[in-house]
Amino acid sequence: MKERNKAVPAVYLIVYDCEKILLGLRQNTGYKDGCWNLPSGHIETGELPTEAMVREAKEEIGLKLSTKELEFVHASYRPKHDETGDRVDFFFVVKRWGRRVKNAEPEKCSKLEWFPWFKLPENMPSHVREIISMITEADKQFKFSEFGIDFLKKHGDYKLDE
Repeated sequence: MKERNKAVPAVYLIVYDCEKILLGLRQNTGYKDGCWNLPSGHIETGELPTEAMVREAKEEIGLKLSTKELEFVHASYRPKHDETGDRVDFFFVVKRWGRRVKNAEPEKCSKLEWFPWFKLPENMPSHVREIISMITEADKQFKFSEFGIDFLKKHGDYKLDE
């Protein structure tokens, strides 16, 4: 019997205030260190995507959210680009959080900053930048994307020997 795909699922949180979006500068993680990224993380065994997003929001930026405060806006799929496997990513928005965000993981994030939606920093994971652009341009109606090997190679994210 053919082995089934075991894609790694992850969640990403878009926290925004008016025209700005919250990003953290990654450090000491082993993945995209030195890049700005959304609060994000892997879904643990037995967790649902919304539960993982609530956990990651608290761990990374100190926000205590409920699953009802999350709005699903996008899902994407990326083929294996390194030894960790294929990726399935779920993107959520929280519009009203009413609390202050803080850098709750300074060992993994050197700082948090607010950036205008249309002036994002250059050093971001390519798929995250692309998805933010998609959901902004499509007014959050474009719910799914796939990033193939050609996209990964074009942006220097493909790390496997050919």
